[in-house]
Amino acid sequence: MGETSEITFRKMIAEDSDAVAEIEIKSFSLPWKRKDFFDMANNKNAEYIVGILDEKIIAYAGAWIAFEEAEVMNIAVDPDFRGNGFGKKIFAELIRVCKLRGATAITLEVRPSNFAAVKLYESFGLKTVGRRKNYYDNPTEDALIMWNTSITSDKPYNNQLFISCL
Repeated sequence: MGETSEITFRKMIAEDSDAVAEIEIKSFSLPWKRKDFFDMANNKNAEYIVGILDEKIIAYAGAWIAFEEAEVMNIAVDPDFRGNGFGKKIFAELIRVCKLRGATAITLEVRPSNFAAVKLYESFGLKTVGRRKNYYDNPTEDALIMWNTSITSDKPYNNQLFISCL
């Protein structure tokens, strides 16, 4: 990776499914399949983006948009490119794109043991508001439910909570 290389983002298209599925397999114990990403690229209720560095897809993120809420379904950076701030950049871009689609709140589930992800989401104003018992398999683990209900603020990462989830 060259020192002047900059990650760029664009909407995920069906042809990106193979590259995105490869990152998914490297990142998760129960990965989505290539067809799942192919379907998401063609789903009008979903917003999926890819991060490109030196003409290679190195990250992806996606969310379902329903009314004013965005539910993050996937986010991953290729393990070979982690630790360079690309996760933060693609999450910021996903939030920007969701806001353009009318989302004013964002939610997701995350493993409590995924300290780096939890810290990233907290830096964007998401707060833990609950737990889903035994949500994940391989290994079995709860999920933290995180929300930020005010992503429309001019302040980059508003810290309001979604209290009705408690």
